Amino acid sequence: MFVFTLCLFLWSWLSSIHSLEFRYHNSVEMEQYLKDINGKFPDITHLHSIGQSVEGRELWVLILGQHPREHRTGIPEFKYVGNMHGNEVVGRVLLLQLIDYLTSHYLSDPLVTRLLNSSRVHILPSMNPDGFESSARDCMYTIGRYNKNGVDLNRNFPDAFEGNSEREREKEVRAVMDWLKTESFVLSANLHGGAVVASYPYDNSNGVQHRNAIDFDSGSELQGGHSISPDDDVFVQLAKTYSYSHRDMHNGNSCYDSQDFTNGITNGYHWYPLPGGMQDYNYVWAQCLELTLEISCCKFPPEAELPGLWEANKPALLAYIQQVHLGVKGVVMDSYGKPVQNAVVEVAGRRNLCPFRTDRNGEYYRLLLPGNYTITVTYPGHKTLTQTIQVPYGPDAFSALTHNFFLQESDYSSKATQLPQSCTTPNLGIPESDSATLLPSVFTTLTLLLLQRLLLS
Repeated sequence: MFVFTLCLFLWSWLSSIHSLEFRYHNSVEMEQYLKDINGKFPDITHLHSIGQSVEGRELWVLILGQHPREHRTGIPEFKYVGNMHGNEVVGRVLLLQLIDYLTSHYLSDPLVTRLLNSSRVHILPSMNPDGFESSARDCMYTIGRYNKNGVDLNRNFPDAFEGNSEREREKEVRAVMDWLKTESFVLSANLHGGAVVASYPYDNSNGVQHRNAIDFDSGSELQGGHSISPDDDVFVQLAKTYSYSHRDMHNGNSCYDSQDFTNGITNGYHWYPLPGGMQDYNYVWAQCLELTLEISCCKFPPEAELPGLWEANKPALLAYIQQVHLGVKGVVMDSYGKPVQNAVVEVAGRRNLCPFRTDRNGEYYRLLLPGNYTITVTYPGHKTLTQTIQVPYGPDAFSALTHNFFLQESDYSSKATQLPQSCTTPNLGIPESDSATLLPSVFTTLTLLLLQRLLLS
């Protein structure tokens, strides 16, 4: 036992000696580093490209986990995305440092080991490498923010609340949308710069002002300038997890203006309306709860500040990954015990624009806080199944509650939840030409429900 412990210590010590340098690595250097890491740790990493930028640079993703090359039932998928705006570079640096930390501390650090054994972590250090290569080292200005075509990638995604179907999707955006079709991500964060705050959905709104919207429709609820999602309680908890694990974020101090962020968090729409954002797209269409993490006042700080920014964010980056184990997960099976895809799994009181449903493996994941929940499962040709479950306090920190559903065949026509047409594409992707077709269904639903409310009042 002593020899084994000594070997682990020496391995960890030697890894720390060769740790990644704190500086800005260009795209060629970053690619080489990722390939080196993949070669050094082939058992816990897998490197692949999800596409190319406008100028032809690869969008590299490194997957880390006990089984990095394939999904395993019960193991949730998590992702971090950095450098969406090319001149906001701290996220790119921190994600490379996170890769270095996770790989060098696996098996020697209990937290890192349990994180990688219980989840599959995908890291895209740079979504906009072209913008990065053209950036000026400046704290405030926008040189390098956009991609090679001059497009803001965080305004280019399909938007559930306003029509943008005619908008051409940039190569980098299409790559991420296609990526979301291949993996059933549960939790995500997108790293930005220019502020220090954790922002959560919605970023945009349908602009309809009403009471108790979450209870009677699937739109956004406007409360004091906030655009509230059906999973607002979970989003607030996720944002607070990051901000309170961060050295300074929870203090809520603003960077350059008079705006303070209470607890270091903000509703995205309350901060400023943002159409076409990646955060809302992940949540509405991909069943993936995503935050936008603003992690530095200066967008392109001096390299001397990078070690301090890493130390400030490291515990938060690790704590946030662990939140992928909130709530409940399981498999929906038919009467023959076979997992079924696209069974709708709805939590009472949470009417999502696109209902959550099972993936190709018959799995579902619902991030929920401790409490009692009524869950209804519907699938064509089978009886509707409704059960109440209790998500316990103080659960296993590295696994959500597991609850499987076993359906029974029905002799009558199933009353399965009807999905909007734009939500029915398998594995949650949508064609470009139909990218905003959710909009009519949203407004139709809202109009009918508001008329019903007026007639009944």
